[in-house]
Amino acid sequence: MDSQTSQSSQASQSPHTFQVDLRGLVDLLSHHLYSSPKVYLRELLQNAVDAITARRAEQPEAPALVRLYAEGGTLRVEDSGVGLTESDVHNLLATIGRSSKRDDGLQEARSDFLGQFGIGLLACFVVAERIRVVSRSARTPDAAPVEWTAADDGSYTVRTLPHEARPEPGTTVHLVARAGAADWLSAERVLSLARDFGSLLPYDVRVGDEAITELPAPWDRSYPSPTTRRVALARHCHDLFGFTPLDSIELNVPLAGIRGVAYVLPSAVSPAQRASHRVHLKGMLLTERAEQLLPDWAFFVRCVLDTDSLRPTASRESLYEDETLAAVREALGERIRSWLTGLAAGDPDRLAAFLSVHHLGVKSLARHDREMLRTMLPWLPFETTDGRLSLEEFAQRHPVVHFTRTVEEYRQVAPIASAQGVGVVNGGYTYDSELVEALPSVRPGTVVAELDADTVTAHLDAVDPAEELALSGFLSAARAKLDPLGCDVVLRAFHPLSVPALHLDDRAARHEQARAEAEEQADDLWAGILGSLRGSAPRARLVLNHLNPLIRRVSSLGDRELIGTATESLYGQALLMAQRPLRPADSALLNRAFLGLLEWATHPNFPEDGAR
Repeated sequence: MDSQTSQSSQASQSPHTFQVDLRGLVDLLSHHLYSSPKVYLRELLQNAVDAITARRAEQPEAPALVRLYAEGGTLRVEDSGVGLTESDVHNLLATIGRSSKRDDGLQEARSDFLGQFGIGLLACFVVAERIRVVSRSARTPDAAPVEWTAADDGSYTVRTLPHEARPEPGTTVHLVARAGAADWLSAERVLSLARDFGSLLPYDVRVGDEAITELPAPWDRSYPSPTTRRVALARHCHDLFGFTPLDSIELNVPLAGIRGVAYVLPSAVSPAQRASHRVHLKGMLLTERAEQLLPDWAFFVRCVLDTDSLRPTASRESLYEDETLAAVREALGERIRSWLTGLAAGDPDRLAAFLSVHHLGVKSLARHDREMLRTMLPWLPFETTDGRLSLEEFAQRHPVVHFTRTVEEYRQVAPIASAQGVGVVNGGYTYDSELVEALPSVRPGTVVAELDADTVTAHLDAVDPAEELALSGFLSAARAKLDPLGCDVVLRAFHPLSVPALHLDDRAARHEQARAEAEEQADDLWAGILGSLRGSAPRARLVLNHLNPLIRRVSSLGDRELIGTATESLYGQALLMAQRPLRPADSALLNRAFLGLLEWATHPNFPEDGAR
């Protein structure tokens, strides 16, 4: 019984066909799949080019012509392609997503095709309310021409026509603009879009009488000299991207079927800015916003190329991320890397001009590529206490390459370290500290050390113990004044004499200072937690220069209040000299010290210059 019931249930089942709401599907295409209605013209060109490719696979000498005529809100596109029979029309145009490239033994030629005929025509409903297709098959020459007419409500009719309606094989597509879309079918707009999408197509494509193909591509043409080629490519870049490049880099990857050129930007750009490149697929423009084509470090170039291997997404407006794209990305990155090493070996002037603008991109590459770091070592510029130098030249001058990790630390110590003969590299800029630390790997024997406050203080001359003992009262008053700020006072003798005081701290000291401030402002619970995190890191220090005349006069003062005011002033001035961001407490201190000095200067009992 159960078996019979099951068989009866299965027998009662029958297949059903999805009912497609064409208007809803067109709305989906226009608002979610395609970025702009302009893609309708690309789809028409793709259909025409694919039809010609299919015909030439069987008839190599067949004509290869595409003609577009736009007038009064209508567009007619004619091609000399393989054409369709009545059966083809029902199969291809009434069934969404089927491709003629799967039929009639043309499977082996599919790599030469761009799109799907049915989907391509469907996209035209984004701008058209009615589509009419008249076609005659080249494979079945005796078959009558066939006409397919469809409206955007999903209805269509098919009928055969007399032979004279289409004497030669091929297809003609007629579009009638929908309300509000007539501009997309204007002659000027069609010409502009056809040039943009089809300039590299391998067939004779014209809008009216005007040719839109420009073959061979600029990077494949022969030129009388390298200079002529460079000028021609620079003109092409200006027309395409709107800038005149510093240089052009040939992108030729035969195994991946890629030919093109990369143009070097004439001005610096942020590494975080996503570069947009133009990619043609078998001659047809796929996208002008390909972001994932090159490695992230190559943000200083814009590319235009043609490929027959990369896979497009469903909208055919971007590239599908797969193993092929990853391999192409690596290969193109290698081309750009080879160009850089070639400049280093044979054209140092052009390399210097490039690095003056794009050193950040090369540094980004060099931190991951030891060979590139070794090649670029004599050329990459760094800020140092000896001026703007390469690491190679700086390492030749100094047995130990000291560096700081932040710009603030460098500004604190650079003047003093330079006067003491200590060479320091500013590692606070993007990638610089990583490259300095990598220096021994490409320059064996180089000693690299991070510079901290203790190292700087150790290079400053100690004051004679007797003199420092004599100033113990002054130092005690100064330390008491700065102790609430988490800063010690140290007396040293150093050059240059013009610097009265030096503020030194490191990241550990700043971290402890921030923790202490947060503890003061927190409630009891958080104050207890932050208090448990108290570290033993050294505090910041104000190093007073015993050789400076001002410090000698201040240290001779006997009034503790005046010593405190002077110490606060020296502390604030040292912070400003280091270009450190000021905390609210520091700003209040500067204001208080300034007013205090004014008050002392205007006090009736303040000693005159002669009595000091």
